[in-house]
Amino acid sequence: MASEKLTDYERKRLENIRLNDEKMASLKLQSIKAQVSASTKRPRVEIKSYKVSPKKQPKTQTPIVMRRSLRTRGLPPDANGLSDEALESMAKTMKSSSPSKGLPCYMGPLSMKDAYRGVSDRALVEAILEISKKSQLDASEKGGVKGENGGFKGGKVESSGFSIRKKENEVEIGVKMVPLREGIGGFTRGFVKKEENEMCSLKLESLTLKPENVARVVPGRIMNVKFFPCTSSNMIAVGNKFGNIGFWHIDSKEDQESGIHLYRPHNCPISGILIRQHCMSKIFTSCYDGYIRLMDAEKEVFDLVYSSEDTIYSMSQQSKDPNCLYFAEGHGGLSVWDQRTGNLSNQWSLHEDRINSIDFSSANPNLMATSSTDGTACIWDLRRIVAGKTLQTVSHNRAVHSAYFSPSGSFLATTR
Repeated sequence: MASEKLTDYERKRLENIRLNDEKMASLKLQSIKAQVSASTKRPRVEIKSYKVSPKKQPKTQTPIVMRRSLRTRGLPPDANGLSDEALESMAKTMKSSSPSKGLPCYMGPLSMKDAYRGVSDRALVEAILEISKKSQLDASEKGGVKGENGGFKGGKVESSGFSIRKKENEVEIGVKMVPLREGIGGFTRGFVKKEENEMCSLKLESLTLKPENVARVVPGRIMNVKFFPCTSSNMIAVGNKFGNIGFWHIDSKEDQESGIHLYRPHNCPISGILIRQHCMSKIFTSCYDGYIRLMDAEKEVFDLVYSSEDTIYSMSQQSKDPNCLYFAEGHGGLSVWDQRTGNLSNQWSLHEDRINSIDFSSANPNLMATSSTDGTACIWDLRRIVAGKTLQTVSHNRAVHSAYFSPSGSFLATTR
């Protein structure tokens, strides 16, 4: 009954399958396959392998010393200063002990002996105290042309082969003379100069660099350099990216490290060093970790002055106001710390990005210049400072790294 349900096509298919099976069976292909496979199969012969171990080399008794040239270590030829062993050991210590950003720093006074990276800093402390007792640098020796009121002296000024003529209420910007408006308090606005150098008697071709005047003061990259503002002795202070403060007393008679002394009061790159002219025994240092410390050579301590959660990028102080400290923190912020009260007296938001430098005019201490990564350098009047309202703004197509007044206060130099 099942066969009755099959169609003609299905019955034809089944018939073809049956015929093919009968034909394959008559050819006996399966038996032939088994015979061929048995005749071609080879017996397996086991081969024992032996593992050859490499011959052990005898250990050398003396370690191999890898020599590095002065160029790869970042040292000039035959440079004085810190020894190679001291530099290498300090570099290893910095890499292993430098905390990552965000870790808390020591929140209190830090003894200079604890921060010192050496045997004894007695010679440096005595030298700083001696320098602070001597006469300070006279403002007239800075190279500026002073008038009766400390400003720029009108009329014709001649110096070493060239002359500058100034008319009333005019200032030179590059090679163009433009009239200026009368400013506040008798000072004109727009003291800006970007191309020409202010006149001076110093000839650059007469400058030379002697090998004995080259020294390695700190390990790593130098972030900040300051001269002690005195004529009685030659001493500089530098800060590096590891948080070190190094001092080089060039006139030192000590044989040890050629007058070089190294401290580590911070843990991040040094953003500012401020040596006060009226009291050089007290030195301010600022750091990217948001801390400002005061190095007091008399008390032999790095005292904590201010701490912030934001990065401190630059620091400055008015020459006639030693009680106020101006520093840039965060993105475009400027703060004023008053030493008398121990608190912030003012805070402004002046730029759209970080402030890289702060400087004050010697002719008018109320004029302040700031440079910023937002591509502008601005001149402000501290008596009427308002965000966005400047006395003068110099725009660049890139970040402005610094803006400084000339010694006379008549020009402003910017770098980018």
